[in-house]
Amino acid sequence: MHRNALRIATDIALRHLRWAVIAAQHRSLRKAAESLNVRQSTLSRTLRGLEDRLEADLFERTNGGTRPTLIGREFLETARRIIEEADAAFAKLKAMSSGQAGRLTIGVYASLAAGNLRATLAEYHKRFPEVDIHTIDGAHDRLLFDLVAGAVDVAVMTACCPNWDDRKLPLWSERVIAAVPEGHPLCEKPVIRWADLAGQPLLVKQRRSGPEMRKLIAAKLDAFGAQRLLHQDVSFDRLMSLVGAGIGICLMLEGATGARYDGVVYREIQDHDGPTRFNFAAYWREANKNPTLGPFLDILRERYPDLSPDVAAG
Repeated sequence: MHRNALRIATDIALRHLRWAVIAAQHRSLRKAAESLNVRQSTLSRTLRGLEDRLEADLFERTNGGTRPTLIGREFLETARRIIEEADAAFAKLKAMSSGQAGRLTIGVYASLAAGNLRATLAEYHKRFPEVDIHTIDGAHDRLLFDLVAGAVDVAVMTACCPNWDDRKLPLWSERVIAAVPEGHPLCEKPVIRWADLAGQPLLVKQRRSGPEMRKLIAAKLDAFGAQRLLHQDVSFDRLMSLVGAGIGICLMLEGATGARYDGVVYREIQDHDGPTRFNFAAYWREANKNPTLGPFLDILRERYPDLSPDVAAG
């Protein structure tokens, strides 16, 4: 683009382009001025100034109205394209600034096969389809590190992070479920007691929920002596394949029961107090300025309101 043409382009405001397009649509300066809620003389002066800058006649002005010239029609076609692109860009920026569009990164500790987290993400996507949801799997330490580093906007994990000193929202709880090989004697029980698991080969993941499950097993079964823990460093799908092959029993959270595997039967684990549960919470940094985070937290608060005494009192 020549320097003179560049100067002209930067001198022309988007408002001038809109007024020119509206004048062409109405074919009457009076009607166009009325639609714009400006004086006809102001509109006429603006269009004259636009023509002077371009050094070209854009309109034919007659007693019968105002019509674009040949050059004017070409100019107006370009003007409409510029206006459409500008409107789209402004709409996108407005949507991003209000959290209606953009990207939200969620640290995920639990399975998305079923349960509350999956339902929450489905509801969020339904309300904000223009937001790209990015999920990151990990254990507590990794997700907390990612939160501090800004790689994750919010992490949904079991509520066992006493060292976290930023924002936290209590959410739901999930039952502990036993994945049992089909045909195993425990499949005949509608509910499994912890004592039933004593001495059984238990498949335990080395990462993610593994350490937490090991602590739970120790707390529930230490009274029965040393247990047969078979540590596995594989994906959840492969872990279920081992269960289906009869290698052992795997403890999991109920959110993962939405996926079915050949040869695997799910049973709830209970003790004298009823089902064994893990409580979940959402963790995030107050300093996080991602506009998409607020609407996601609003949905969490709507679906799982914090009813703790301190919140109720406030």
